[in-house]
Amino acid sequence: MTSWPSDVDIAASRPMRPIDQIGERLGIPPAHLFRYGDHVAKVDHRWLEGLPRRADAKLVLVTATSPTPAGEGKTTTTVGLTDALNLLGHKAVAALREPSMGPVFGMKGGAAGGGYAQLNPMTDINLHFTGDFAAIAAANNLLAAMLDNHLHQGNALGIDPRRIMLKRVLDVNDRALRDIVIGLGGPTHGVPRETGFDIVVASEVMAIFCLATSLADLKERLGRIVVARRQDKSPVTAADLKAHGAMAALLAQAISPNLVQTLEGNPAFVHGGPFANIAHGCNSVAATTAGLALADWTVTEAGFGADLGAEKFLDLKCRMAGLRPDVAVVVATVRSMKYHGGVAVADLEREDTAALQRGLANLDRHVGNLREVFGLPVVIGVNRFPSDTEAELDVLRRRAGELGVALQVATHFTDGGKGAADLAGAVVTAAAPGTLRTAYDTDASLLEKVTAVATRIYGAAGVEMSSAVQRQLEQFEEEGYGALPVCIAKTQTSFSADPSLRGAPSGHTLTVREVRLNAGAGFVVFVCGDLMTMPGLPKKPGAERIDVDEDGAIHGLF
Repeated sequence: MTSWPSDVDIAASRPMRPIDQIGERLGIPPAHLFRYGDHVAKVDHRWLEGLPRRADAKLVLVTATSPTPAGEGKTTTTVGLTDALNLLGHKAVAALREPSMGPVFGMKGGAAGGGYAQLNPMTDINLHFTGDFAAIAAANNLLAAMLDNHLHQGNALGIDPRRIMLKRVLDVNDRALRDIVIGLGGPTHGVPRETGFDIVVASEVMAIFCLATSLADLKERLGRIVVARRQDKSPVTAADLKAHGAMAALLAQAISPNLVQTLEGNPAFVHGGPFANIAHGCNSVAATTAGLALADWTVTEAGFGADLGAEKFLDLKCRMAGLRPDVAVVVATVRSMKYHGGVAVADLEREDTAALQRGLANLDRHVGNLREVFGLPVVIGVNRFPSDTEAELDVLRRRAGELGVALQVATHFTDGGKGAADLAGAVVTAAAPGTLRTAYDTDASLLEKVTAVATRIYGAAGVEMSSAVQRQLEQFEEEGYGALPVCIAKTQTSFSADPSLRGAPSGHTLTVREVRLNAGAGFVVFVCGDLMTMPGLPKKPGAERIDVDEDGAIHGLF
């Protein structure tokens, strides 16, 4: 029996079109492409900013049930759906996040889709790409260096070294850098203090990068970053340190969206990459709005389950950018539903309709939230695996009928765009304009906002936090930040903050460990449970299987 080829081998076997031809598909003049070789280009953000949204442009949000070790396939579905829409005669473009090298070398091994529904050049996209993450890290770390230099040079702003919030970042998982001491070695080496590292995707600079609408907006937002506080607890910003201009200079090329292609030669914007469990989990506003200006259909993805990525897409990105999806696709798998029904990972390929039925509570809640809280039309996209039986698929079909939503089984992983044609047809049928609804009102207090998400989206009974965290929230509101939306950082594997609670737990308490003010991005982060903003590598890192041969071909990216 012939084994299934790896994603990297499939991608390498498919010829790519010159990037000028991909740009031509969208009407992008070659003069506005900044090429990175033959198959990758940045599209000049200044040209894109002058384009209006097409009157009939449709936005599709791809989200999913709560993630499991079996994998669901949101990116794969996003790519397959984009290919399918193009096959049906629509002008469609994908808008996706850039992969972080943290999970590439950690758990996942690659994040550009899978099988015959991938982006190309797959290895470039997964490793360094156009250098956007390096630019974001450099901008963040320049700010950190200027802050520590300010302390060393006399601290004219009166910064309290005990009240510095900014951390340095890097784009790999490294638990040893979560808590460190810097400035050791005597007076010539700076002011000693405790600090730590976050992963790049958790940086406020990454969030700003993804939410900025222009270079001027980017610079203004960077200037609002609160890096520390004085003895009287008043905020010190990046603008106070005169760092925001240089930071914007480091990002001036990076803010132009990256253009690549699917294996079937359809256009895709890949730009920005915050995680949805520790940040807002969406690609850049610039890339999404570019799609809406250049194509009839823009298919975008929000990270992890709908309780995280979709909620933040709607409550943060759409609220700030004036967007609303015309339809949401909830990706589900038979295997993931059986996992939420209590089946061990080793047993997921065995038919078990009873466990599948139990696990559907997870799907029910995600679909219900999108329809009832946010008011979106919903289509369930079942990413089919070879072990799925017709009896199990019939269980999913019956549940979709009970919920009153369309469901289509798709085989884009093995069949590419044609395997998602029925799903694309259902998406076209279901899409409908409407008014954006959110989980909370802007004028609610910060506590009311986080409580609304916890109770309405997560099914929690309430929120718990220490008196110190409550005082921080009161301080934020006194300083005028109370109107900001909230970004909840919690485990992606459960509706709760406990990663072991599968299905659709209810009545639990969301425990807030700390809050962070992201004044430049424009939201307040609530860190819940044991979630870390600098992940660690697993026992067997993906890096162990990634290699390059003497011809420069990379292997081991799944």
